[in-house]
Formats: sequence, structure tokens, C-alpha cells
Amino acid sequence: MIVFEVLNEDLMESVNRQAAEAGVENAAIVSLIGAVDSFSVSTMPKGDALADIITAYNQPAEMTGTGEIKNGFAHIHAVMGIEGDQGVTGHLHEAHVGTHFARVYVLPV
Repeated sequence: MIVFEVLNEDLMESVNRQAAEAGVENAAIVSLIGAVDSFSVSTMPKGDALADIITAYNQPAEMTGTGEIKNGFAHIHAVMGIEGDQGVTGHLHEAHVGTHFARVYVLPV
């Protein structure tokens, strides 16, 4: 298992860069934990499973998730805990880590 730590940068860009540096082309992301200052996720509209609705949140969130690295690129599904004890979930497009940290636990395959 490899642990990627993310500090003061975009989580997705960091995971892709750290995977390349570690020579990881394909892997399971078995756990993701941390907190972000802002993020974007997407979900699919009811009538079209091939479309994405991307929503940006300019607010902090606690984060957990799983996913994979396929051909050197991270694909993460996350649950983001936001103010008011609410959860936002979906395909993670970007997540700026600044105030806190994120750790991504990766199992190469």
C-alpha cells in the first residue's frame, strides 16, 4: 500500500502527479480521508446516464471516498460533509486542500 499525502494543492492533480512519480499506472484507491476548502462534484441527470451535472462548492468540507487509478489518472467518488450536517456526494472533479490535509490510500494492481 502507498499513501499519498496532499497539502496546499488540488487533490486530483496531486494524486495524478504522485501516482506518476511512484510509477503507479493502475490501482485501487481504497480510502480517502481529509478536509478541503472548496470542491466540485458531478452527478447524472435522471434522464441521461451519459451526461454530467458539475456543481462547484466554495466552502469547506470533510471528505471520504474511494476510487481507482486507471492508466495514470485518478477516478474518485466522494462524500463531502458540509455545514449543517449535510452530505454532498458524486464524482470528484477538483478539491482544493489548503487549511487541512488529505490522505489517499492506494493499492497498486
